[in-house]
Amino acid sequence: MKRSIAAVLGATAAISLVLTGCSSGDDEGSSSGPQTLTLAGWSFATTPEFKTLADGFHATHPDVTVELKEYDAANYDTQMVADLAAGKAPDIYAQKTLKNFYTYQNGKQLLDVSDVASKLGDKVGGISSYQADGKTWAIPYRQDSWVLYYNKTLFQKAGVSLPDGSWTWDDYATASKELTAKLKAAGSKAVGDYEHIWQSTVQGFALAQTSGATIESGDFSYLKPYYDRALDLQNAGAQVKFGDATTNSLTYQAQFGKQQAAMMVMGSWYIATLLKQQGTGDAEKFEWGFAPAPQQTKATTGTSATPVTFGDPTGLGINPKIGKNKEATAKAFLAYAAGADGAKALAGIGITPADTEAVKDTFFQLPGVPQDDLSKFAFTKHDTKPENPVSKYTAALQNILSDLHTAVMSGSKGVDAAITEAQNRAKTEVLNK
Repeated sequence: MKRSIAAVLGATAAISLVLTGCSSGDDEGSSSGPQTLTLAGWSFATTPEFKTLADGFHATHPDVTVELKEYDAANYDTQMVADLAAGKAPDIYAQKTLKNFYTYQNGKQLLDVSDVASKLGDKVGGISSYQADGKTWAIPYRQDSWVLYYNKTLFQKAGVSLPDGSWTWDDYATASKELTAKLKAAGSKAVGDYEHIWQSTVQGFALAQTSGATIESGDFSYLKPYYDRALDLQNAGAQVKFGDATTNSLTYQAQFGKQQAAMMVMGSWYIATLLKQQGTGDAEKFEWGFAPAPQQTKATTGTSATPVTFGDPTGLGINPKIGKNKEATAKAFLAYAAGADGAKALAGIGITPADTEAVKDTFFQLPGVPQDDLSKFAFTKHDTKPENPVSKYTAALQNILSDLHTAVMSGSKGVDAAITEAQNRAKTEVLNK
């Protein structure tokens, strides 16, 4: 169903009215003594950061227990909005995708945490992404950037040269096709690369790396070369087809972790997941590394340059219905998660924290983290552009772009036709409203 920005904002307003008439908090009691906070997250089995923060905060605040409430990763925001409207949302909930921050903030579903932000200073990256109306509404605890993961074992089996930081997307495509052919000849079922079904895997890079590209312009022509390349890799058999990935509910963790693909572009959060899964046996053990994401042109390649990539911060917000007796404790949790202690705890499991200054010398001391110079370069040096610039239009435009992505990658529409349709929808359904 096509929905205009007016419909999206109308739904947000309706939710806000429901929230006004309900309360999940208890304003009675004192903030002293034992307390329990509830924290929302997703995919606890493969996303250890929530338990790490909960346990770390409890260690520094023994009277506070942080209980986790798990949501479905694919439907997190839908379920969270429903729980907020019903008055049963957790005390603290993550901002899973920046594109929906405006909806939460505009719908009065976040507590003002400007006092927390003011004490954290400028070491914590991404705070500005959660600012609106002169206030801060969420605090980032991690700042991911997308990189290129590669399986050194499969590269060596195929006899293909490892990434060296100089790759453009054309170099990446060439390597993927070569890997596929040589691995097949060696009796392996692995293909050159796995591209997950998210629109981010194509559109995030296109937006970040194309000079002058913006979502709000309504001009999506910058997407064309990135989609042409992705379709070419699919047609060449160098990566799993979009339709097969969706029909078979493939996960990126299994595709790379079970050595079904030699390469994969993914966010830096996957470092923690892969480390954990190789330890538990959910991923096979093999030698791997990560490199800067492929670039649009040679101008930003090489270790003497700064590669351009994308990645939104992930923040924590407080349910405004929390109740005064727990508000200070919840703010203390946000300060811990975003501060140096939280950063060290997150880095200890391979997560890229918002305060990278606190962990830059210790991250690569973790067991299992690649020790090569290119992995260290990719982790520390990059120009990370936001995937979702904060705007009242972002969520609606991204929904249109999601439809474009599905249409192109599934083959139901050609690239040019899909882009033209998306541009027309952007103007009529969103930008001209």
